[in-house]
Amino acid sequence: MHNDLITKQFLLTPAAGKKLIAKSFACIPEVQAALKERTVVIVAGTTNGYIARELLNCAGAAGDFSAKGFYRGVTFPPGFKPDGGNTEFPGDVVIQKGVYQKGKTVFDVADDLDKGDIIIKGANAVDPVNRKAGVLIGHPKGGTIQAIMSAVIGRRAVLYIPVGLEKRVYQNIDELAAIMNSPNAIGPRLMPVTGNIVTELDAIGIMTGASAHLIAAGGVCGAEGSCYIAVSGSEEQVSKASEIIESVKSEPIFSL
Repeated sequence: MHNDLITKQFLLTPAAGKKLIAKSFACIPEVQAALKERTVVIVAGTTNGYIARELLNCAGAAGDFSAKGFYRGVTFPPGFKPDGGNTEFPGDVVIQKGVYQKGKTVFDVADDLDKGDIIIKGANAVDPVNRKAGVLIGHPKGGTIQAIMSAVIGRRAVLYIPVGLEKRVYQNIDELAAIMNSPNAIGPRLMPVTGNIVTELDAIGIMTGASAHLIAAGGVCGAEGSCYIAVSGSEEQVSKASEIIESVKSEPIFSL
């Protein structure tokens, strides 16, 4: 037993979790190296909008990016009528040797991605214990994930999957996919995906070296979907985690 370890609890809303995950990507050596020397593709998504800002800031091009319209599909509550105007899809974020290739999509560059290039793609479901994610698919040809996996499996590009804990599931994702992909099923399909999964728990570990645990969840009045996180480590590690979480905890909810 480590008597010198301390544990502190924190509450993270889903929006704060997105920003926390994004901040950790600026601390991943493999990603930072690829920003300078290889190609990094950040596929459009709400969490990835935060990541795009962080990594474009590292590349000195943050001012060229707006997260407005930076998604291909989002989930709304029942009865919600989006009023997002006519926001044009800006494309994915493609950074080649530190240069932002504005307007390009993953489909434009997928065939050229190779060993050591980085693809960052969000998910709709995550099994944090068995380190597996699931992506909902509405497109009849498989959407972005099919183009991504051809580069990952065919040419050993590296896949990172940032995904918030509010998307956690407890059943085997392969079994869930078999149910959803059945010829008799109605609605989106589900593709199981493996890669470098980064949840809020992983983000804390990446940035501080402390261990983080999901200990409770839920809330009301805007705290719906929130997670209670216990962070354990040295006094310095927990203090650093506290400072980082303090900087993201008031992140406003996502808006179109």
